[in-house]
Amino acid sequence: MTIHPELIEKVHVEVATYPSLRGKGVLITGGGSGIGASLVEHFCAQGCKVGFLELNADVAAETAEKIGGKTGNEPLYRAADLRDIDALKAGVEALRSGIGPIRALINNAGNDDRRPLEEVTPEYWDERFQTNLRHQFFAAQAVVPEMVETGGGSIINMGSISWMRGAAGLIFYTTAKSAVMGMTKSLAREIGTRNIRVNSIAPGWVLTERQVERAKRVYQGKFSEYLEVQCLKEHLLPPDIARMALFLAADDSRLITGQTFIVDGGVV
Repeated sequence: MTIHPELIEKVHVEVATYPSLRGKGVLITGGGSGIGASLVEHFCAQGCKVGFLELNADVAAETAEKIGGKTGNEPLYRAADLRDIDALKAGVEALRSGIGPIRALINNAGNDDRRPLEEVTPEYWDERFQTNLRHQFFAAQAVVPEMVETGGGSIINMGSISWMRGAAGLIFYTTAKSAVMGMTKSLAREIGTRNIRVNSIAPGWVLTERQVERAKRVYQGKFSEYLEVQCLKEHLLPPDIARMALFLAADDSRLITGQTFIVDGGVV
């Protein structure tokens, strides 16, 4: 089964244009591939000034060039390991100088690798929380002051429905992702008076290249079985998540905050 770009291009969706996004500075974490790359492309297509952070510099460079050629609006990027908060802050500062004030932050970076219960060490548990949760808070902390200075903004955290379904084999991931909803609620309450909205997106199983290759290796039946539990019998693709993020970043959602939006084709 192929996924990029063949499958995406077969699904024709007339994407909405959001005038309020044009020219806005947008920061996306984990923007080099998968859902993150689709987020970068969609915000570039809206005329945003996009900067993204990515662990792999070569992947980031390739993605930026490809999206620039496709949209006519090449994003900026910085390589950074988001488990290192100092590196995260340095990356945010470097991108800020290139894209201007950050008015929207999409905390997308994460990794859902599996490991059996018996093999989880305290060190691995902590590393998984650094990978899937901790950087979201500190990225938000880094952009809030300038959002306040420029009149407000939108923070979008990436969660997952995996914890809602009690997915096994990745308890460290589901625990971290369940915390995203709580963090989103509290952060929305704390900074709402500063005209900053905070929401989260909880995707279902999205057919990224990485997910497809893993399913092929481990269990090919996942493709058909997942469709069986969805109400809508069509696989989720990265643009399905990106289009929700566009709405939540735009002024069209100006009085929506503290919410988690499930985009899963009707699984939970």
